[in-house]
Amino acid sequence: MRTAEWANNTVHSAAQTAGAQDANGDLLAALAGKQASRDRAVAYSTRRVVLTSLGVIEEQRANRRRVRALALATLLVLLLALGPFVWRVTEDLIGGERLADMATQMSLWLCILCPVILAAVLVAGWARSRQ
Repeated sequence: MRTAEWANNTVHSAAQTAGAQDANGDLLAALAGKQASRDRAVAYSTRRVVLTSLGVIEEQRANRRRVRALALATLLVLLLALGPFVWRVTEDLIGGERLADMATQMSLWLCILCPVILAAVLVAGWARSRQ
């Protein structure tokens, strides 16, 4: 019985020693630089992927900034263009002018139609970009 246990332990310890030697051999090869070409290839491919991703992220960020700037500029131009008409309609309606006056009606129609047309253009552009 002792001989069988001793043989089993010897085989088991030999397997452990072989596994440890393989691990040590891999470690020594890595430290000696024998796998440097493989590591370099992995590093280059990783670097290319990271730089490509960075370029895509920067492009998306630039597109967002451009869209935001265009939206703010459009809003500012709209407010500057419609400001006098809104002022006139407000002044006429508060001052007791009749709604049937031609100048008041034209200003009111401009105050209503310009934002509606702008909204239609924005929705059409959004729908076109989604396709």
